[in-house]
Amino acid sequence: MTIAATASIPTVTRNRDRDRRLVRIWLYALATMVLLIVFVGGATRLTDSGLSITEWQPIHGAIPPLNDAEWQEEFLKYQEIPQFQVLHPDMTLSEFKGIFWWEWSHRLLARFVGVVFAVPFLFFLFTGRLEKRLWPQLVTIFALGGLQGLAGWLMVYSGVEEGTTLVSVDEYRLAIHLILASLIFSYLLWVARGLRPARPVANYPDGAVKTFGNVLIALLFFQLFLGALVAGLDAWAAGSGWPTMNGELIPTLLFERAEVTVHFFHRLVAYLIAILVVVQAIWLARRLPGSRVAFSSYRLVLLVVLQMALGIATVIASVSELSVGLALGHQVVAFVLLGGLVIHRRGMNPPIPITG
Repeated sequence: MTIAATASIPTVTRNRDRDRRLVRIWLYALATMVLLIVFVGGATRLTDSGLSITEWQPIHGAIPPLNDAEWQEEFLKYQEIPQFQVLHPDMTLSEFKGIFWWEWSHRLLARFVGVVFAVPFLFFLFTGRLEKRLWPQLVTIFALGGLQGLAGWLMVYSGVEEGTTLVSVDEYRLAIHLILASLIFSYLLWVARGLRPARPVANYPDGAVKTFGNVLIALLFFQLFLGALVAGLDAWAAGSGWPTMNGELIPTLLFERAEVTVHFFHRLVAYLIAILVVVQAIWLARRLPGSRVAFSSYRLVLLVVLQMALGIATVIASVSELSVGLALGHQVVAFVLLGGLVIHRRGMNPPIPITG
């Protein structure tokens, strides 16, 4: 190898490190936007705003009503569905605008995420800043985003289709919508974390520790699914009080009422996750004391304690106005905990080697 060729190697590596840093920032920004969408989506569900827009218009729908006639037109469409007729027959136009803006903001943010994905992706691609090994992962993210948009509309359609008797969206479609958001959020963080700069590490955790991390992530996905059912069925109000549910350790209506059953198992899985997160921290403190992965597990303990505190506060507040804000915080922190678990687990593997 010539002296000139040898001298060029650090420059190529340094430039690729810079490119990776830009891509990593982009992916973390997208993940943050997904978290924001989850926040607005949670508020949309908790305020029963999700059916305020009864049509799916990906382009034209980005423009809200601009005058009184257009507002009246949107309101008349809403008046045709069961949610208005059963739950809000006395709703005024002013009250309708309040729920409309939540759903419109949710859809607008989803559109904006698509733009924030597409424009930088094309820029990175055509300027040679994307390593070829990243292409399949980014295409997967794009495909999941498209699937999520379809799932979102199918969810709304369940409450507006002709002949439906639902006064809110189907809870299982809501759960699928949330799980897809969870997948996109997790995969964005996984890919971004894999692009971190390489650092000297004495040893990475073995397979048992990694498997434990995988189990925790899978459990949290299941818990998010249950949480979506709780929201879809308004089951958070079916079991007030803590540690009992309506004064009972095991509800008498368990397996008889869906709301009670879902709420009960949502609590049980929460206890299991909390216990396992603490067990993991103790295990890593003993097996890999002073390591990055051990410190990461301690942060997860703090997050799970916060998450449980919000969950307990939500059920104690029951159906008061305070419970809506607490439930929203509970959902957002659940995603933060999921992100923490994903980053923690990805940190157990070395970063992706730099390629051309």
